[in-house]
Amino acid sequence: MTARRVLPTDEATDLLKLVRDLATRELLPAAAAAERDAAFPRETFRLLGRAGVLGLPYPEEYGGGGQPYEVYLQVLEEIGAVWSSVGVGVSVHALSCFGLANFGTEEQRRAWLPDMLGGELLGAYCLSEPQAGSDPAAMRTSARRDGDEYVLNGAKAWTTHGGEADFYKVMARTSEDRTGISCFLVPADTPGLSADTPEQKMGLTGSTTATMLFDNVRVPVERRLGAEGQGLSIALAGLDSGRLGIAAVATGLAQGALDHAVAYAKERETFERRIIDHQGLAFVLADMEAAVQTARAATLHAARLKDRGLPFSREASIAKLVATDNAMKVTTDAVQVLGGYGYTKDFPVERYMREAKVMQIFEGTNQIQRMVISRQLDKDNHGAIVTG
Repeated sequence: MTARRVLPTDEATDLLKLVRDLATRELLPAAAAAERDAAFPRETFRLLGRAGVLGLPYPEEYGGGGQPYEVYLQVLEEIGAVWSSVGVGVSVHALSCFGLANFGTEEQRRAWLPDMLGGELLGAYCLSEPQAGSDPAAMRTSARRDGDEYVLNGAKAWTTHGGEADFYKVMARTSEDRTGISCFLVPADTPGLSADTPEQKMGLTGSTTATMLFDNVRVPVERRLGAEGQGLSIALAGLDSGRLGIAAVATGLAQGALDHAVAYAKERETFERRIIDHQGLAFVLADMEAAVQTARAATLHAARLKDRGLPFSREASIAKLVATDNAMKVTTDAVQVLGGYGYTKDFPVERYMREAKVMQIFEGTNQIQRMVISRQLDKDNHGAIVTG
C-alpha cells in the first residue's frame, strides 16, 4: 500500500504487519481463481480464525483479540485490498457475533462465543427480506413461542454466507407490533432451515449470497439473544459497526485498485514517456489518492469515536457513504488508467470495479445513509442563519 499509517500501539503495528504478510502470502494467490470459479473460501476463514483475525474487536476473555475498532478496521482494509469477498466475510462474521457479545447472557457468551471468535464456527446475519430491505421493521418472518421453543417461519434474503455458515443470527417477528422483533442464534443444522439457490452476482462471486428458508424451524428459548421484542434495537446497534466494516473493506479495495493503477502508470510508456508523466493521467491518480485517504480518514474518525464510547452513528453513515462512493470512483478510474487492458480479465481492476458497486448497496444503501445523516443534521439544529 502507498499510505503509511500510525497505529496506537507497537502491538497493533505488529498485528497489521502480520495480517499484511498473511494477505499477501495466502489470500492474494488464491483470490482470482476463487472469484472466477465462484468458490467459497471456507478454509481461508479458518486460517484467519486461527490467526486471531475473526475475533479482533471482541474481549480476550471469550477468545477475542481485545483490539480497538481503529485497529480492527485497518486489518479489514488490508484484507479488502487483496480479496474483497474475504474482507466482507470477516465483517459479516463480526456482525453475526455482535448480538451475542453485547446482549447475550454470561452463560450464552461462554458457551458459544469462543468457537465463533476462533473461526471454528462461521456466522451469517439474517435481517433483510424480499419485501423488507431498507425497512427491517416491515419483516414478516415469524417466531411463535411454543413452550420452551420458538417456531420460525419465513425467508431471509441476501444472506452473506447463506448455506455455508455454521450459525445464523436471525431477526424474526414475535408480535404484531411493528417493533415486536426478537433476535435468535440458529445453528445451521437445525431441521427446517435451508438455503435457496445462491444469487448469480456481478461481483464478490467468492462470497456466497442466498435466501435462507425457515420451515417450522424450532429454536430453544435459550437461543434468544436479549429480551423478547429487543431484536430491532440489537440489529440497528450492530449495523452502525457493520457499516464501518464495509467502509474499511471499500477503502482497502480502492487502495488495491490505486496500487495497480500506479504500478501500471510507472511502467507503461506512450510518446516516449511513462504515462504517469503525462499531466492529464497524473492528475487522475492524484484524485484517486485523495479519495482513498479521505475514505480512510472518515472511517478511522468514526472508529475512534466508537472506541471512546461516544455516539458514532452519523459518522458511521458518513464513512460508509464516502468510502463506498469513493471506491466506485477509484476503481472506475483504475480501469481507465489501464485503458483497454483494464477492461480485460488479465488485470484485476475490472473485478475491483464490479466488486465496488455492491458496497454502495448493502449494509444500508447510500441513499439510506444520506437519510440518516440529514435527519441527524435536523435534530442537531446546526446551521442557524447568522445575520449581521
